[in-house]
Amino acid sequence: MRIRYKKWARPELEASKFYEDEPEKWKGKWCEHFGDSSLPFMLELGCGKGTFISQLAVENLGVNYLAIDLVDAMLGLAKRNVEESYKEANLNVGNVILTRFDIERINLILDKPDKVRRIYINFCNPWPRGKHRKKRLTHTRQLEKYKEFLIDGGEIYFKTDDDELFDSSLYYFDECGFEIISKTYDLHSEPIFERNIETEHEKMFSEQGIKIKALIAKLK
Repeated sequence: MRIRYKKWARPELEASKFYEDEPEKWKGKWCEHFGDSSLPFMLELGCGKGTFISQLAVENLGVNYLAIDLVDAMLGLAKRNVEESYKEANLNVGNVILTRFDIERINLILDKPDKVRRIYINFCNPWPRGKHRKKRLTHTRQLEKYKEFLIDGGEIYFKTDDDELFDSSLYYFDECGFEIISKTYDLHSEPIFERNIETEHEKMFSEQGIKIKALIAKLK
């Protein structure tokens, strides 16, 4: 999704206590950054405007979350959405960090000692053209990178509106040694998550009559 430049986003992010501008410094040490290494650590890749992570984190205070995107404007909106969710709950933000980074180079900021238990990938770019498919966040090339920091038995929760991306992703996961423990071609009629938080894209696609595909993959 393209979004207009927002001149306020960068200053607000730099002033935020839950934005990290130098994620490379915390490779292998994210639990220290959060201050409580006993809590599970999970990621959202491509957090966009933060509709998903702002709800997920405030509902699960016993989990630390790192939300990653590459666009300042998106992260600025995510920051405001996180703040609003915590304000409504009369809580201070303490278990979520936003950061700007290229997910294709994610191994520069995460490592095995980080013990990532779960990755959320929601409605990523399907990159339909053949020569661009390696850019997919569920492509074999990316999955191999995630394996470098996921714990044994770590999970990936994936949602998409795109049929071809979903079917290809099933192949990618199998090729990389992940077990598909649950899948559906119509998430809203056949729930596979304990709690499904609808993203902005999910609502839009559902209103258009497009069925939401979803899966849970587990690292063997």
